Amino acid sequence: MQWKVGRVKITKLVEMETVGSTRFILPAATNDEIRKLPWLIPHFATEEGRLKMSIHSLVLETPSRRIVVDTGLGNDKQGRNVPTWNNRTTPFLETMIAAGFPPDSIDTVLCTHLHVDHVGWNTKWVDGKWVPSFPNARYVFGKTEYQHWRDHSTEPDKQAVFVDSVKPIVDAGRAELVASDHRLSEEISMIPTPGHSPGHMSVLIRSDGEQGLLTGDVAHHPCQMAHLGWSSNADSDQSQSAATRRELFGRFADTPTLVIGGHFSAGHIKRDGDAFRFEALA
Repeated sequence: MQWKVGRVKITKLVEMETVGSTRFILPAATNDEIRKLPWLIPHFATEEGRLKMSIHSLVLETPSRRIVVDTGLGNDKQGRNVPTWNNRTTPFLETMIAAGFPPDSIDTVLCTHLHVDHVGWNTKWVDGKWVPSFPNARYVFGKTEYQHWRDHSTEPDKQAVFVDSVKPIVDAGRAELVASDHRLSEEISMIPTPGHSPGHMSVLIRSDGEQGLLTGDVAHHPCQMAHLGWSSNADSDQSQSAATRRELFGRFADTPTLVIGGHFSAGHIKRDGDAFRFEALA
């Protein structure tokens, strides 16, 4: 799928799609509760109230840059706490090539945060070691986010992610640690959106008078626009993530801003009472 924000082209490359297997992430989002939000159907939920989500990367083409935002799960990884995320052998890089984005054409990889499903294709397994998947890219990590996971990846699954998908980038001299409000280029800048993780960042795109927002995991699913307090089990600070949702969605509600989630597709945020709803783009 592709969209445009001024002169910036956005391409979504899907690694995995799921239906209904997300209850461990959003326990409050029961089928009955989702059916009370008919605007979610059919784009974001089934008639039965099962959530539709995806793990994907977004490629941003500006007049001068090729940027990959978030890199999914990756292949050949070990130690993940979701069994199906281990030992994957998907043709994701081949899919990128077929879409016109060979890895060596990417000049920047931007990670909104450093969770398992956003950093996996940072690296690939070659000749017994993890090497950067995008050999000509600089990898942009939030400094706060990087330092947190460097110092606090004590649980085995988090340590595995850091060791195979983050540390090899730093060791290869490819990492650039930035402030959470960093301006990446004329068109691309960061918005600090902590809560899901300590240094989580969203991506603001501005070009030719148009605007786009890549939320990352501020919300895992649009149902969290209606229920701002439905925080994810994966959030490091659930009260802060709820406050971040209210602030971010309030900033962009009822504007023509193109909004794309870290696990859902494009639309526009609309005010709905004291919360919000999401209007999907056809």
